[in-house]
Amino acid sequence: MTDESQAGRQDDPEDGAVGARFAAFSHGAFVRYWLARFSTTFAVQIIAVAVGWQIYALTRDPLDLGLIGLVQFLPLLLLVLVTGAVADRFGRRLVMGSAIALECACAGAILFFSWRGLTTPLPVFVALAGMGIARAFFGPASQSLVVNLVPRRDFANAVAWNSSAWQVASIGGPVAGGLLYGISANVAYTTALAMLLTALFLVSRIPKPPVRGEVKKVTFSSLFDGLRFIRREKVVLGAISLDLFAVLLGGAVALLPVYAHDILDLGPWGLGLLRAAPGIGAVSMAAFLAASPIRDHAGRVLLFFVALFGIFTVIFGISTLTWLSIAALTLVGAADMVSVYIRETLLQLWTPDEVRGRVNAVNMVFLGASNELGEFRAGFMAAWIGVVPAVVFGGVGAVAVATGWALLFPQLRDARYLHRAG
Repeated sequence: MTDESQAGRQDDPEDGAVGARFAAFSHGAFVRYWLARFSTTFAVQIIAVAVGWQIYALTRDPLDLGLIGLVQFLPLLLLVLVTGAVADRFGRRLVMGSAIALECACAGAILFFSWRGLTTPLPVFVALAGMGIARAFFGPASQSLVVNLVPRRDFANAVAWNSSAWQVASIGGPVAGGLLYGISANVAYTTALAMLLTALFLVSRIPKPPVRGEVKKVTFSSLFDGLRFIRREKVVLGAISLDLFAVLLGGAVALLPVYAHDILDLGPWGLGLLRAAPGIGAVSMAAFLAASPIRDHAGRVLLFFVALFGIFTVIFGISTLTWLSIAALTLVGAADMVSVYIRETLLQLWTPDEVRGRVNAVNMVFLGASNELGEFRAGFMAAWIGVVPAVVFGGVGAVAVATGWALLFPQLRDARYLHRAG
């Protein structure tokens, strides 16, 4: 059995799997993968800020901000059985690169629509739906590929830094998006397109991972293997469903343009700061976790930090002070990073490689539901009961979910390690 096929396994809590703080970066393939993931996420963050501000300035309707998330989530849901099977059946590097190429086409379309002058958000929604399709394939392939790029002793470290790629880009991307949008929307979209093209080049330079053994023929029944595995493994089911409902209720990112424009009286640059604040907290926490990983009582730590995520969301919701809002969002990001780290490490280390793509596809639906569908939930509730009550309700709901999951999933609550015992 090769190191790559063993990368998802650990022997015991003392076997030194985490290694040095930057151990994952000693592998060139992972470096190129990490940079590609960073560039892709940075570009998506620029687009998110620019599209959110442009559409809200056009319609002044918070429901449209929620629709931005919905049109990107639906492809994740509708294609879940296909995307995971594709990641397991075909080369994950090829699928990842093809998805980025589609994102390039969609970013180019948004740039064209903006250049021609927007009078309705409809064409942008269509392009964002295309990006949702790309992300539906990108997620399972990219998450499943990382385990094949590092030996098992460095995998937990790779997970921490892999998560931080998104978080680091979430710091610079929104700020850059706000600044670039201050110049013009077209400049913002052009920059995002250039970064996506860079990511596509980097993926093409990742060496082809070795064959992981015989690739089984995809059948209709095998499409459901990921769902069967998650249903059977209660710790995995509890972890990803916890994140689903907590972020679905507690997410407030979609409403940041409203806070920046109407509540805190900030411009596009201020919106960039608000979007960057969770990333600042998250990447700081990721660096801490890379040096000091969670070695015991992982389940209780996960539940505690999900509850903190909800509490800090409530503080942000009621704040009318810029510094307090940014501080609360920073702590939201730090708490969420602990959840991401535990969930992603647990998911990859518990999942056999032959079904990893399908399991990650299901996980991406859970993530999409919590993020994009959560944005729709926030936008719909904001239009119904008001922006501040919608955010506060979501934060309280996240605390309630953490409490309820401690009772519903005792296996998760009592899980001590991020891998199977024995």
